[in-house]
Amino acid sequence: MSLKKFSFNVIKKNGFARLGQIQTQRGNIDTPVFMPVGTQATIKGTFINDIVNTGAQIILSNTYHLMIRPGVDRIKSLGGLHKFMNCHLPILTDSGGFQVMSLSKLNKIDREVGAIFNSHIDGKKFILSPEESIKIQLGLNSDIVMVMDECPKKTNNYDLIKKSMDLSMYWADRSKKQFGLNPHKALFGIVQGGLFDDLREKSLNSLKEIGFDGYAIGGLAVGEKQIEMFKVLDGLKKLMPETKPRYLMGVGTPSDILGAVNRGVDMFDCVLPTRSGRTGLAFTWKGKINIRNSEFKNDNSPLDENVTKFDLNKYSKNYLNHLFNTNEMLGSMLLTLNNINFYQELMSEIRKHIKNGTFQDFYNKYIQIL
Repeated sequence: MSLKKFSFNVIKKNGFARLGQIQTQRGNIDTPVFMPVGTQATIKGTFINDIVNTGAQIILSNTYHLMIRPGVDRIKSLGGLHKFMNCHLPILTDSGGFQVMSLSKLNKIDREVGAIFNSHIDGKKFILSPEESIKIQLGLNSDIVMVMDECPKKTNNYDLIKKSMDLSMYWADRSKKQFGLNPHKALFGIVQGGLFDDLREKSLNSLKEIGFDGYAIGGLAVGEKQIEMFKVLDGLKKLMPETKPRYLMGVGTPSDILGAVNRGVDMFDCVLPTRSGRTGLAFTWKGKINIRNSEFKNDNSPLDENVTKFDLNKYSKNYLNHLFNTNEMLGSMLLTLNNINFYQELMSEIRKHIKNGTFQDFYNKYIQIL
């Protein structure tokens, strides 16, 4: 059986919000889409089949973490990341640039060599070049590959952001040359430029000249205010290629996602639903719930009585409060699954309302609640 080529089709627009579909060799992805994060070849506290049953159509894994542990050779020896973690869904791998900035004990950026850093685990020295990042991701056999970029910390220093953006564009070109031609996989470029509209536009134009299968927006969700992030998206929404998927990296809260969809974004990922689930924060259609709070000790109602998947509505807030306050791992597992399920319900409702031409009403109803 021949492999499907990677492709993307915009089916309908409602304002700037877009209903679309990505076709990959491992299945189709309806957009807008949220990708649960399986950083180290696992979505913490869950079975992959449960993730599939929430409606997830693609997951994300991380080049930085997997190159450190267990190493690409171990994964490659089994045939790639899908077989290694028993996941038939498409997988997007990020390039590792953000983690080099945020996690490594020591790092140095060299324009030609790449990122030179020490592992946050044991201090071992690594060198990650644009070419090596692509090699690792292809070794992992991911379906969507990200170019290597430098993701600077939030700053208002224009010259610093410009220098970083120029470096990322140089590395994007090198990443594309290393990736070559592969119609069955996709390579996404990453728009950088901080909070400066002119740098964002320059970065996007550089990426369009190189040519990519999709265009990500990086360098956000690093401490800026939501209104600042939306301003960047407003500056890009008319400039991004119409026929390619648009991916806002590392975002975010439900209201972040609603606002970004309203500005033409198609793809999202974030550790928030899983990390929050492990610490006692539940996402529901009525807003966030901190289940550790004493007010839930005698609350025998479920988080959401309408959620019947996985029997989640059979667990009372009272019981969940007990699990978290006694450090029982089941609490983290249940809230993680609840949150992933909520995020997938949110994306399904977003797609439905774009299709029906009612997205703005849906947006207005929930933008303040969620």
